[in-house]
Amino acid sequence: MIRKQEITTFEFPENAVIWDVRDTKAFAEGHVKGAVNQPIDDLSAESLTQVESDQTIYILCGGGSKAPRAAEKLDSLDSSREYVVLMGGTRAARDAGFPLEQGA
Repeated sequence: MIRKQEITTFEFPENAVIWDVRDTKAFAEGHVKGAVNQPIDDLSAESLTQVESDQTIYILCGGGSKAPRAAEKLDSLDSSREYVVLMGGTRAARDAGFPLEQGA
C-alpha cells in the first residue's frame, strides 16, 4: 500500500526506515537526518530484504518526482508492505527548517 504524507507536517517515528532515492552525489550534498541512500535505479527485491516486512518504508527524493515512482516500483516487487511517499522531498524539508546532513 502506498500512502502520501507532506514532509513538512510529518513526525518521523523512532527507528523509521527512510530511503532517499536520489543518486549518491545528490544524497551526499544534503539529506534528511537518518535517511539511507537507495538510488531509484538500484531498487530491487534484494533492497527490500534489508527491512523487516512489517516496517513501513518512508521514501523521499529531492523535490517529490522520483519518490512516487520509487514507491510504485517497490510496491510492484512487494505489495504487502506499506510505503509512505514524503511529498516535497528534501528541498521542502530544508525550507521548513529540518536539519540536513551531508556526506554519504
